[in-house]
Amino acid sequence: MFVSTIESMTDDLTPSLSVTRRGRMGRALGIRVLATGSYVPDHIVTNDDLAALGCDSDWIVRRTGIVQRRRAADHQATSDLAYEAALRVLREANVSVDQIDLIIVATITSDHPTPSTACELQRRLGATAPAMDINAACAGFMYAMVTASQFILAENARCVLVIGADLMSRTVNPDDKKTYPLFGDAAGAAILTAAEVDDDVVAQSGILAYQLGSEGCGGEMLCIPAGGSRMPLTPDAHGAGQQFLRMDGRGVFKWAVRVFEESARDVLDAAGVAADSLDLIVLHQANQRIIDSAVSDLNVPEDIVFVNLDRYGNTSAASIPLALDEAVRSGRIKRGDHILLCGFGAGLAWGTALLRW
Repeated sequence: MFVSTIESMTDDLTPSLSVTRRGRMGRALGIRVLATGSYVPDHIVTNDDLAALGCDSDWIVRRTGIVQRRRAADHQATSDLAYEAALRVLREANVSVDQIDLIIVATITSDHPTPSTACELQRRLGATAPAMDINAACAGFMYAMVTASQFILAENARCVLVIGADLMSRTVNPDDKKTYPLFGDAAGAAILTAAEVDDDVVAQSGILAYQLGSEGCGGEMLCIPAGGSRMPLTPDAHGAGQQFLRMDGRGVFKWAVRVFEESARDVLDAAGVAADSLDLIVLHQANQRIIDSAVSDLNVPEDIVFVNLDRYGNTSAASIPLALDEAVRSGRIKRGDHILLCGFGAGLAWGTALLRW
């Protein structure tokens, strides 16, 4: 059934690839987002709660737009949040675990250095599918979505579970008053499959154009110095706080504004879709000022840009699928809509895609 579906697609649905100065362009037509799901921990941390640590609530709102964020319980690891999101998306899609052919988890906060969080999730779900992690930080879900699409189009998978999950609260230093308030914990999920060719709208769905890119020369602007083979987490490194995330906030902000504008225009041009034809924009939820800049750069109505940053903060790889799931559940997305997605962050790496839902 699956093979005949793929074979019946026209040549226009096969992936194409080109390289621009700013990244690698491609497309993945004939892919359908079957369902979305998400999970956030119960514990809410407000800006007022952080005042006890010396954080300025007014500064946080004014500079970032964040009002609260979620924190995982002490016993919870990244795979626990991913598992809850997976259960929700499987239920929503009416897909059983044994129908999943591949599991991809985008995360930078894996349960352990090894095995992968995806394998931990596979074990807990009772799945038999191959499983792997992708580490592209806040762009992770975009990299995972494109990777899943290629497996489907190559007929190596029928149904792929894609999850973005991070426990960013475990990476930030409470003494860093400008970084600590920015991040939260969450997991978001999507199930991707091949579109049905007997439905004109769905058969033309998928990723009309995407761009994946990286600028490794800026890696030090957003990094965790210790804990890897370059700098093991020795007592001295731990004492110096090298295990915590370090961020050049001003530098990352300027880079993110530039990379979104350039990659969004590249993707829209490649797809032949005008910005005023967009139905919804779902950006990585990092900073309200970046989101506002996106509205200005593309000259689109503010109300087509989905925002949940105020309630969850920056949840890294979980950011886009969490927002996407909320948009779906609130009725903001319908079949045939043009949805622009963009994730950007550590690496420095980014992924931008235009979906026809």
